Amino acid sequence: MKRYRSYRLSLGWQILIGLVLGIILGVIFYENKMAITAMQNIGNMFIGLIQMIVLPIVVSCLTVGIANMGDIKQLGRVGGKTLLYFEIMTTIAIALGLLIGNVFHPGTFIDIHQLHSTDISQYVSTAKSAKSTGIWSTLMGIIPTNFFKSLSDGDMMPVIFFSVFFGLGTAAIGKQGKVIVDFLDAVSQVMFRVTNWVMHTAPIGVCALIGVTVAQMGLSALAPLGYFILLAYATMVIFILVFMGLVAKLFKFRLWDLLSVIKDEAILAFSTASSEATLPRLIDKMDKFGVSQGIVSFVIPTGYTFNLDGSAIYQSLAALFLAQAYHIDLSLGQQITLLVVLMITSKGMAGVPGASFVVLLATISTIGVPMSGLTFIAGIDRLVDMGRTAVNVVGNSLATVVIAKSEHEFSEEKSQNYLADIRANKKTA
Repeated sequence: MKRYRSYRLSLGWQILIGLVLGIILGVIFYENKMAITAMQNIGNMFIGLIQMIVLPIVVSCLTVGIANMGDIKQLGRVGGKTLLYFEIMTTIAIALGLLIGNVFHPGTFIDIHQLHSTDISQYVSTAKSAKSTGIWSTLMGIIPTNFFKSLSDGDMMPVIFFSVFFGLGTAAIGKQGKVIVDFLDAVSQVMFRVTNWVMHTAPIGVCALIGVTVAQMGLSALAPLGYFILLAYATMVIFILVFMGLVAKLFKFRLWDLLSVIKDEAILAFSTASSEATLPRLIDKMDKFGVSQGIVSFVIPTGYTFNLDGSAIYQSLAALFLAQAYHIDLSLGQQITLLVVLMITSKGMAGVPGASFVVLLATISTIGVPMSGLTFIAGIDRLVDMGRTAVNVVGNSLATVVIAKSEHEFSEEKSQNYLADIRANKKTA
């Protein structure tokens, strides 16, 4: 009897198929309120499933990782290196966006007043509240007065802060803490299993999320801003291939190996425009790739809030785009000021919903651009958000390897074995 070889699509291919189907459905149901509502609800259900598992994984993995690390000096060193690395890469990303904007002048090729405007009132109110709190309130907000309230609100940084100290305290009590470590390790394994189940619904969630975007906006709305969108994506690709590639080479590993490990997560981040959707699987994969659990559990959740390279590129490029569209000629000094302001505001508003857009609202007034200018690019924000989210995910994955290698907490043997398994699975698929 002839035996037929069975083929099974990888998650990445399933998500891409969902993406294409979502675009088709969006075109078919353009401005159909019933279809838009249905797709919006399905997409929100998928994001809700992801949000359900993110914080339990962060708390369990980070506590176990810090407890196993057990050395407060090492933790301080890792934390310092991580924040310094994030700041350097974010600054490079902002500078690259400004450079590309100055070279290719995307804003000079359009008439800003002929573009379709979009309501941004929700972002305006968020920006005002974020401005009023200031940097000190942001720093104070990292310390949770009620850990369980932070969990229920989904505030990542207070949860990380508590988990770090809880992990250190667990390590400090010695053998008695082993019960807590074993329990939370079991919790993390359970949540990773749940994550695998949830990921089976990813193609449906992606289809719905991209479908509602296209159905609300329509493909024709992209044409006037097509050059800006293409330039934003080209800049992000340059940042990954050139700057991230140089960092990988400096720390003696191949960026392509890392990309092959996280390709499904990058596609998922691109399709959903949500870093949360990738965080559980990213923690699991980077651990399998050879990074020690303590570093993975600390760097990735922290980077989710502070290391937003893709967002930094978009913010600087969009600010320059709007200035050019309004025929505002920015001097070198003004652009340096813009770079500094973006560095501060992007950190001060970390974790704010729609943070990239809110940062732009808080920033463009410093260069004389009317706030109403953002209504003309708000419609394509989600499409660009897809790209910048994927860049954020790649950047955080790279950061874990860099920090691990600098601490000699990276297992080359484990990494090569995992890469070999991935290649073997490709051949048998």
